[in-house]
Amino acid sequence: MWFKNLTVYRFNKPFSVDTEALEKSLQDFTFSPCSSQDISKFGFSKALGKHGDALVHSANDRHLICATKEEKILPAQVVKEALEEKVAQLEAEEDRKLAKKEKDALKEEITTTLLPRAFSRRSQIHALILPEIDMILVDSSSAAKSEELLALLRKALGSLPVIPLSFKTPIETQMTQWLQDNHAPAPFEMQDEAELKSDSDEGGIVKFKQQSLVEAEVLAHLEVGKQVHKLALHFGQSIAFVLQSDAGIKRLKFSEEFRAGNDDVGNDDPIARLDADFALMGSELIALMNSLVEVLGGLEDSL
Repeated sequence: MWFKNLTVYRFNKPFSVDTEALEKSLQDFTFSPCSSQDISKFGFSKALGKHGDALVHSANDRHLICATKEEKILPAQVVKEALEEKVAQLEAEEDRKLAKKEKDALKEEITTTLLPRAFSRRSQIHALILPEIDMILVDSSSAAKSEELLALLRKALGSLPVIPLSFKTPIETQMTQWLQDNHAPAPFEMQDEAELKSDSDEGGIVKFKQQSLVEAEVLAHLEVGKQVHKLALHFGQSIAFVLQSDAGIKRLKFSEEFRAGNDDVGNDDPIARLDADFALMGSELIALMNSLVEVLGGLEDSL
């Protein structure tokens, strides 16, 4: 339930699909396991996993969705060795060199033969649709995986007018100023981790971890033109995270004290607890995103 990373997108137009319509749209793109000849399968799965039956879990016009991916693990080296052995055999038998087209056909044939014996692995990715702030938050540190989920959602809905989150002022400019001032705007507090990068190819990258960022060693890098591209922050007393210059939010961690806010609900009813955690997380992520937009100088105008 608790998101660990955020790749954030903005809606260009208000998201007006209600829970029932969203559920119906996703049903045609539900996950099914790989068959013997499938390399991978990707589709929507139950939002609350084993604790629910719906593909969409909604509360207060906030929608949680989940997609599952299954991939066959077929090491490239295994295919390569089988191909080399087959090519050597045929070339010896026919006393000639095989053409590239023939080798490609053999590789495809070998892959088809090996797939039924390959192991498979599954992974899940969640997203939170937040119409009240015109955003969708994907729980992933990978832009490629996030885009894959959005592509599936776009296919299910027919359209999905979203763009990556971007700000009027470059994030690295803002974070560099915070480091120079030794102060992040409230309700944020800087922690002891940062990555500084030079704009020039020769300037390089320097990383600091578990070190005071006000030391001369750190500030000296700012004086020669490096900018802050990653910065560890706290949001009030609830969330620790690393903000990146590409607007990615990594290593998102909700404090134990904050998560304990639902302890009175207990764990006897898993659905009730998940619903309470969903409400708590959703509200705090909205507060986080609103505060980030404010301290970073506002969002870039939509194209």
